[in-house]
This record gives sequence, structure tokens and C-alpha cells, in this order.
Amino acid sequence: MLGEEKMSVRKRLSKSSKHAEEKGEGQRACTEESQGTTSNGRIDLKQLIAKKIQLTAEAEELKPFFMKEVGSHFDDFVTNLIEKSASLDNGGCTLTSFSVLEGENSHRAKDLRAPPEHGKIFVIRRSLLDELFEVDHIRTIYHMFIALLILFILSTLVVDYIDEGRLVLEFNLMSYAFGKLTVAMWTWCTMFLCTLTVPYFLFQRWARGYHRTSHPVVHSLLHCFLFVVFQIGVLGLGPLYVVLVYTLPPASRFIVILEQIRLIMKAHSFVRENVPRVLNSAKEKSSTVPVPTVNQYLYFLFAPTLIYRDNYPRTPTVRWGYVAMQFAQVFGCFFYVYYVFERLCTPLFRNIKQEPFSARVLVLCIFNSILPAVLILFLSFFAFLHCWLNAFAEMLRFGDRMFYKDWWNSTSYSNYYRTWNVVVHDWLYYYAYKDFLWFFTKKFKSAAMLAVFAVSAVVHEYALAVCLNFFYPVLFVLFMFFGMAFNFIANDSRKRPIWNVLMWTSLFAGNGVLLCFYSQEWYARQHCPLKNPTFLDYIRPRSWTCRYVF
Repeated sequence: MLGEEKMSVRKRLSKSSKHAEEKGEGQRACTEESQGTTSNGRIDLKQLIAKKIQLTAEAEELKPFFMKEVGSHFDDFVTNLIEKSASLDNGGCTLTSFSVLEGENSHRAKDLRAPPEHGKIFVIRRSLLDELFEVDHIRTIYHMFIALLILFILSTLVVDYIDEGRLVLEFNLMSYAFGKLTVAMWTWCTMFLCTLTVPYFLFQRWARGYHRTSHPVVHSLLHCFLFVVFQIGVLGLGPLYVVLVYTLPPASRFIVILEQIRLIMKAHSFVRENVPRVLNSAKEKSSTVPVPTVNQYLYFLFAPTLIYRDNYPRTPTVRWGYVAMQFAQVFGCFFYVYYVFERLCTPLFRNIKQEPFSARVLVLCIFNSILPAVLILFLSFFAFLHCWLNAFAEMLRFGDRMFYKDWWNSTSYSNYYRTWNVVVHDWLYYYAYKDFLWFFTKKFKSAAMLAVFAVSAVVHEYALAVCLNFFYPVLFVLFMFFGMAFNFIANDSRKRPIWNVLMWTSLFAGNGVLLCFYSQEWYARQHCPLKNPTFLDYIRPRSWTCRYVF
């Protein structure tokens, strides 16, 4: 394969040299002709202009060919080069031999995947947007979003000044959403300390006792039971109890619940990656017990990955200016989302219940929700998957910054699911999909995929239900039914640009549906509260029956 790559590179270089030679011959001919025309002291301007136009046309013809060649071959060439270099190092824990996931080897954004016994490969690489922002054309899109934010701010200030006769510099919606933030922070500190101490203590105790005990199965089952109790009882029910009893507002709830899910996944990865090492050590009757240090586990809890390793590739220095810029962009995205809600969402959903619930109202709501939903989608992706994770990666000198791929180029939903959030996808791939196949001896790949979809859909719906304080399984239905259908219909064999258009259209429409339904239900529960709600009232849609007038 390496020989083929070299031959393809040589062919492209030979093509470029031929073009250069042709261009040089054209220039020499042009020079000779120009000398001929100036031999008598006169310059033929028409002929000179014609030659310039001809050269410009030839350059324009070569430009698409060059860009297409770069776009189609550069990523594959670099990925394969990294693959070859990684396969040479069999002793490191971060660089091992690997194979590409079945069905993905034909896609231009190939993933670096090791066999399940080796796991994910970590290499030093930048985030894709950091590379793209070095291109002026791409950075202009970033500037357009900043300009749109400025217009949102000016629009809000002007409208407030016209309505109130003064500048209203208040952020009532944001202050409400992040209310009781101190409770959320104390809850996070408690969760973090518990995750730092309990799983590490249980694993250390199990690993050191496994070699000495005469009943290793009983010893393992006991510690496994204690770990499951910790995951469900402490990390699962504890934060949920705080959120419900203290009635935290939505944003504060999101902080607690998302951190709860993250720490559960981190603890599982730590145990899942280290247990096989202890078992292999006992099988080989080694005198040393491979227990990671506390510092290694602590670093993992903060690192922007859900896959545990004793060591990760590190960058040499910390660019504190880069860190400050990423956090500044996160806060900018928060204000951006605030103004999107303030200017596009709040006026829409405040007045939507003046009319009875009908198909007409629902359709208008969905289409009016598409624009703010798409903006919130982009801002959420940029704020969390790019800025937030890159800020922590830079502070920790974490080298592998591939938190996402070029999901916007996807022509299939299967590729979109793999590239949208690489951090979570890696966890689901190795600890849900691959472990499912290992347990059932690799005979039920479709069932494994369905199980992964179900786990992801349930966790997403759980987060929304707790954070919004009502159960309205719109996301679950879209994810499990339409998402699964699109995953098989728009699969990796779809490569034509029309499939990318269809993917974006369905993605925009789906986010509009989510924003419309959940916002309708939120405002219905605000304007039509129940005095003594029962459990059924929390799962019965209020937006279908609520009526209120101003």
C-alpha cells in the first residue's frame, strides 16, 4: 500500500511538472512573440491582452483540478502515513497496531482504530476547526457568526430602548437558567471526590487481593457488586436527588446531570481498561500488580477523553493565550444562545398558545423553530466539542484533539453518528458495541447496533427529562425510529452530494421539531400549573390541553 501511495504521489508530481513545463513553454512563446512585436519599436497591446486572458483561463481550469486532488487525497495520505508509523511501535500504550472499523475504510475521514484488545490509539493531532480557521475563506464564516451576534445584541438594545425608553441591560433569562449555581457546584465537588476515591479504592483492593485469595470468583463478584452499587446508588441516585429536592433551574440541572453521566462513563472506563491487565498478570503469575497511580487516574478524570490510558501523548508547552481565547468563545456562545432565545424563541412561544392546539399551529411552530434550532446546534457544537474540550486539552497538554471530525461533509447518518462526537462515540464503540459482540460471540451485529442506539437514546432522554422536569420522549422517538431508519437507508454506500443535502435537510427539520415540541411543553407547564401534580402529570403532555389568555 505504501508503494501505491508513493506511485500515486509521483504521478501527481509528474502531472504537476508537466503542467509547469507547458506553462513555461507558453511563457517562452509569449516572450518570443512579445519580442517579435517589439522589434520594430511597437507593442501589440491586443495580442498581449489576449495572451494574459488565455493564461488566466488556463489557471482557472487548473484550480478546480488542484483543489479536488488536494481534498480527495491529502487526508487519506496523512492518515495512512500515521497508520504506518503507529504500526511500527508495538511497545507503547498509546501507539499500537490497529485495523480500521469495518465499513469505514472507504470513507475519506478514516478513523484510527486498534483491535478491541488494544483499544483506541492516541496520537498528537489538532482539532479540525483549528486547522480550517487558518484558511481565510473558512475563517470568514466564523466572522459572519460574530457579525450576526453583534446584530442580535443591537436588535435587542434598540427594541428595548424603543419599548422602554431606556437601555435594558438585564439578563433575566440567563440568571434564571443558572440559578442556585452554588448548589450545583457543591454537588459536582461531591460527585468528583466520590469518583476519585471509591472506584480507585475498590479496584486497588480487588487487584491486590485477587492474587492472594483462594476464591477469586467470589472476590471479584463482591467488588463488582460494590462498584455497581456505587455507580447506581451514589453517582446515579445522589445527584438526581439533589436536582429534584433543591428544584434546580434548567442550566444548573444540565451541569449536574451531564457531569453525572461523564463521571459514570469515566469510572466504567477506568475499571474496564485495568481489569484485563490484572487478569493477565495473574495468569502469567507476575509478582507485580498493574495498579495505576492516583495521579494517572486524577489526570484521566480531567482529560477530555472517556477512554482510560496510563499515559497520553502530551504537547511540550501550554499556550495560556489559546486557553483564554477558548474560554472567551465559550462565554460568547452562552450569550449568543441567550440572544437567540430572547429574539427568536421567547416571542414565538409566548404567543403560541393564544390559538388552540392544531396541526396548523404545530406546522408553523416547527418551521419557525428551524432557524433558532440550527443556530443553537452550531453554537452548542462549537462551544463544547471545540472550545471547552480544547481549553482543557491545552491546560493538561493533552495531545490528541480529535474530538470531532468533518461531520458536516457526511452523506450518511452512519458517518454522521461516528464523526459528530468522537469522544462519546469511542466510548460507545469500545464499551457497548464491542463488548456486546464479545459477549454474544460476534453473531449479532445488528442487535449490537440496536443496543447502542437504545443506550444512547435512553441517556439523552433521561438528561432532557430531568433537566426540563417533564417527560416528553420526542428525542427518544426521533432517535430510535427515524435515526435508526436513516442509519440503514442513508448508509456509507451513499456518496453523492445529494445525500449530504438530504442529511442537512433532515437534521435541520429534526432540530426544529425538538425545539418546537419541548418549548411548547415548557411554556404550557409554566402557564398551566397543577396544584397537586401526580406522577402521571409529569409524563402526560400538558401542551395538548393547556389554554391560557393574556
